[in-house]
Amino acid sequence: MGAVLDDVAGQEAAVAFLRRAAERPHHAYVLAGPEGSGKSLVARAFVAALLCPTGGCGVCRDCTLALREHHPNEFVVEPEGRDIHIDTIREEVWHHAYRTAPEPGRKVFVIREADRLSPAAADTLLKVLEEPPLDTVFLLLFARAQELPDTILSRCHVVVFAALPESFVVRELEGEGVDHVRAQLVARLSGGNLGRARRMATDPEGLAFRDVAAGALDRAAAGAGDALAAAGDVLDAAAAYKKGLRAELDEELAPFLDEKGRPEEAYRGAIRRIEVRFARRERRAERDQVDRILLAASALLRDRIAATVEAPPDLRLNLDRDAEPAAQVGGLVASLAAVEGARAELADDVNRNARLVVEQAFLVVAAAAAG
Repeated sequence: MGAVLDDVAGQEAAVAFLRRAAERPHHAYVLAGPEGSGKSLVARAFVAALLCPTGGCGVCRDCTLALREHHPNEFVVEPEGRDIHIDTIREEVWHHAYRTAPEPGRKVFVIREADRLSPAAADTLLKVLEEPPLDTVFLLLFARAQELPDTILSRCHVVVFAALPESFVVRELEGEGVDHVRAQLVARLSGGNLGRARRMATDPEGLAFRDVAAGALDRAAAGAGDALAAAGDVLDAAAAYKKGLRAELDEELAPFLDEKGRPEEAYRGAIRRIEVRFARRERRAERDQVDRILLAASALLRDRIAATVEAPPDLRLNLDRDAEPAAQVGGLVASLAAVEGARAELADDVNRNARLVVEQAFLVVAAAAAG
């Protein structure tokens, strides 16, 4: 039982609890912990254990589809923009919860960023949790436990995830063949997020966003006009990243198509859910990539601050790059604050004009460079 859960490292207590739970599951679980702590990875393995006839062998069709979040009996709910709205819960949870599963077996609902449920959406979800359908399991994933209503928490088994230390992420990557310097670099740049660090380490383009950030900072330092152009570079890179995602949709749909490439009738519902999720991901991809580039810019500015105040070299985030000290630290601090302010502004209000926000940040960088 639960062999698929054996592949999850770093959260032994949580995995041990869920391995036991997979045998006789409760109707609802909360997976709570900081971003990068492994909640999503554990959730995929737990869903596979719930949907696999043998409790999560890791190799059967059910496990393979569940680990990719493509199983017809798995329903994944994500924010639409900033929040999860009541219509999303009605259409993607309530509508399916009381219907027969597409395939024999349990239905599993995975609600990502559950702390973004609007009050009305939370009330609607609560009604389902109060009268849960048979053979249905709900998984709620979130980082901010204090923002989920007590009425929902009280109906769930809570599984807590601790932050993964940098040393653990480095060891895991080295065990997968990543050299020590790159493992340490991506562990720091990812903030300890193992999945993100793994992508940075193994993808040839995994650190391309950092190159965009470095080029934008250099360009912005040349003056106000160049600062506006630097903001354009960031947005152009984000748009190109979004465009590159389209090829992934065909790969995701492939298991549900017949030999002629047509959707199999039995999987039309699953195909529709994949397409809806992909459309959401695509809408968020551009803004998410802007955030990654700005985060990289923050890391580069922080390293310059550290070099300017003569901090020990091992405190650098970008271990493979030498940081040039500045004549004074004040301008760098102002630049760092502006870039982080832009990140916060775009995260808090998804309707803000990203170009104006990024331009404003790089104009501060230009002013700081001018002295």
